[in-house]
Amino acid sequence: MNLQFIVDGLLTGSMIGLGAIGVTLTYSILRFSNFAHGDFMGWGTYATLLAVGAIAALFGKVAPIAPLSFGWPLIVALVCGMAFTGAMALALDKVLFSRLRSKGQMIIVVMASFGASMALRSLLEFIFTSRPVYFSKAIQIAMPIGFGIRITPDQIALLLLTVLLVTAVHLMMTRTQAGRSMRAVSQNPALARVVGIDVSSVVRITWLTGGALACVAGVMIGILVQIRPLMGFDMLLPMFAAAILGGIGSVPGAVLGGLIIGLSEAAAVQLVGAEWRAAISFVLLMAVLFVRPIGLFGVKER
Repeated sequence: MNLQFIVDGLLTGSMIGLGAIGVTLTYSILRFSNFAHGDFMGWGTYATLLAVGAIAALFGKVAPIAPLSFGWPLIVALVCGMAFTGAMALALDKVLFSRLRSKGQMIIVVMASFGASMALRSLLEFIFTSRPVYFSKAIQIAMPIGFGIRITPDQIALLLLTVLLVTAVHLMMTRTQAGRSMRAVSQNPALARVVGIDVSSVVRITWLTGGALACVAGVMIGILVQIRPLMGFDMLLPMFAAAILGGIGSVPGAVLGGLIIGLSEAAAVQLVGAEWRAAISFVLLMAVLFVRPIGLFGVKER
């Protein structure tokens, strides 16, 4: 059996897991499923691509950082893209979601997020067309690391970036006042207000964090595969499945859920065929809902 699927699964799982962090935080703190989260990935990736183009126009062509396929312009552009996506998520909440949340009917907010998703996706396709684009068309030679597994420098760098970001978010959630406030609001928003926690500030941090990580996940797809308007929409079901599998509100759970789904999809491609790949997320999601609805690291609400 070819073990190459392990690397492919870890990479796919990393993208899903980073996106699922935003999904699980939004659901646990704001109490609704944000269907527009996948489109944050697309907008963040295209914003990063535009930033790369702007840097190239200012400084000319910059050689990549050997042995990677990209250089410092993409790193700087990624930071800009993360800021843009976080601000866009925050603006969407200010204009749309917060006003509907105040009415107290969350099903309306969910439907609004579905409509916002279609609007954002259609606008993105209108501006950039459906033709795929790339950060770089350079071809990297995969290095053998044993057991029939090969990996490229870009893939190694992105896996390390995932570990760094997940660790940073976990430390923020467990070691900082902002993180403790987010956990308090997710457990009991009314009580959090009573003890003096600024819930509005927690909501802002949630949108900024989720949007920024969605951008990183989208850029990872853009580096390893391609950039297109539907890229985030295609990741929506796997992200929701990962969030539910890991347990709503758990950052490590969302990442672990993403890795499980990514490895399962990659194994399915090798064992039963690529046509079954899209069904894996749905099957795992249904299995979790039947067997353990609270997920691997979920906690029952009291």
